[in-house]
Amino acid sequence: MNWDAISAISQLIGSVAVVLSVLYLALQVHRSTRVAKLATQDAAATALRDVTKPFMENADLERIWRVGLEDLSALSAEERARFFHAAYQWLKAFETIHFHYVYGLMDRQLWEGWRGLLQHYVAAPGMAHYWKLRPEVFSERFRNFVNALEPPPEQRTVGTLLAEEQT
Repeated sequence: MNWDAISAISQLIGSVAVVLSVLYLALQVHRSTRVAKLATQDAAATALRDVTKPFMENADLERIWRVGLEDLSALSAEERARFFHAAYQWLKAFETIHFHYVYGLMDRQLWEGWRGLLQHYVAAPGMAHYWKLRPEVFSERFRNFVNALEPPPEQRTVGTLLAEEQT
């Protein structure tokens, strides 16, 4: 065998090794991206659960949230302040979820469910009032998104679902 043939075989083996390495790295990046998306989607659900969990555990907070969504005037000044704190946290969780979707870390089908929930709640009178008072505490991208949401044909929040159930 001559040196030219040995050199050509070596280059061929090296080229195949490089191609296999690139394919392996692409597969690993794809898997890492999928894992990152799953972690982000789980973090989104956890963030909103962390905001709403106190409503399930504390009847007074649940009442403030439920009543505040539909009729802020039915709450005392202290209760309205608590509602505003909860509304801020709730909307901040959604801002993060929206951020994840915009940057491709949220599955579109999951996002559609989140968007639908947000659409119902920002149409609630109490949340709409809070949104008008403090839009500047949210990113411009999120403000534009929320402001462009069409109100749902029938607004469904905790309070309105309970009212429907009782009729």
